[in-house]
Amino acid sequence: MTVQQSNINDSNPELCALISERIAASPQQRITFAEYMDLALYHPQYGYYNGDRPNIGKQGDFITSPHWSADFAEVLGEQFVEMWQILGKPDTFAIVEMGAGRGTFAANVLQYLQRKYPDLFKILEYIIVEISPVLLAQQQQSLAEFKTVKWCNWDEIANNSIVGCFFSNELVDALPVHQFIIEKGQICEIYVTTAEEQNQESGSKFIEVAGELSNPKIAEYFDLVGIDLSATVYADGYRSEVNLAALDWIKTVAEKLQRGYLLTIDYGHPAHRYYNPRRTDGTLQCYYRHRYHSNPYINIGRQDLTAHADFTALEKQGELCGLEVMGFTQQALFLMMLGVGDRIASLSANNAEVLDLTTFLRRREALHQLIDPMGLGGFGVLVQCKGLKEDEKGEKVKGLRVPD
Repeated sequence: MTVQQSNINDSNPELCALISERIAASPQQRITFAEYMDLALYHPQYGYYNGDRPNIGKQGDFITSPHWSADFAEVLGEQFVEMWQILGKPDTFAIVEMGAGRGTFAANVLQYLQRKYPDLFKILEYIIVEISPVLLAQQQQSLAEFKTVKWCNWDEIANNSIVGCFFSNELVDALPVHQFIIEKGQICEIYVTTAEEQNQESGSKFIEVAGELSNPKIAEYFDLVGIDLSATVYADGYRSEVNLAALDWIKTVAEKLQRGYLLTIDYGHPAHRYYNPRRTDGTLQCYYRHRYHSNPYINIGRQDLTAHADFTALEKQGELCGLEVMGFTQQALFLMMLGVGDRIASLSANNAEVLDLTTFLRRREALHQLIDPMGLGGFGVLVQCKGLKEDEKGEKVKGLRVPD
């Protein structure tokens, strides 16, 4: 992934017009950045995740762990099996994947469980919660062979009904965020409005203005995560993000989960690192054609917008909603404990002569990418639980165990 400095604008004109109309209809002719980001990513017709471009995978703008190889899903399959065993092998066990992309992970993990653990596969219920109709259609096509898969919206999942594991990979980072800036020692929210004239350099007509907070929950967020923005270490001009949508998401998951786990994988930091005074520009990034930059007001509807996950917020909100933290670690360590290291060793020892050189090198590179501490391996892995008995809580899941 390389940094893009160009300001060439490849925005969707229909989406830009719609955003402009939304701004014009607003009381102060402005919308929050969270509303802007939501439209840019999730508008039913023109949003990035609902467009007709292949935006996920090797032909798209970014590659997630499942697209490197089936190994990611297979080792996580081992973790799902152990979770089922810790819960006493209940007659029904659900894996609820939230934001399943093109269905690559689901297909790989289901094939693996069907082949290696038929007892679990026989009673497994695989539920996908997907808000993008385009991705949902792709998932239904790629997973057509698996009759155990069903698609639900949140309203279709009864409260306190799921025994199993809720799972997400790079979901939280794609939730719309509020942006804020410190001005004269006060926290102000960043809004999006329209300029009288289009910016000739970027080709964008959207600009930012600062104002009062749109929601008191933004200020309350910092009490939740233990950050004091009034401290003198936060100078004027400091800006970052607040992900209120992630708090709502955790609350919803906790309501639906009766007994089991929430497994969240994403790139991000604990709050003290997220809101480090030296991180003066926040974490918002834009991804466009395998390059990243920091201008969210170009390529509208045709680039991904992300902000890092605040794992402290996920932990604290989870505790308020009845979820207990089992552990937090990095993806590299989590996957190594689940057997990725053994797979690398086995590949090097046994398959170099069996596979052709190109296939061998590609598979080895894929495995190393999953645990690269400067890339995917540096992602955070948070495991939370609900409804476990004391002896079940004592059985720390394998991915979180400390190596001997």
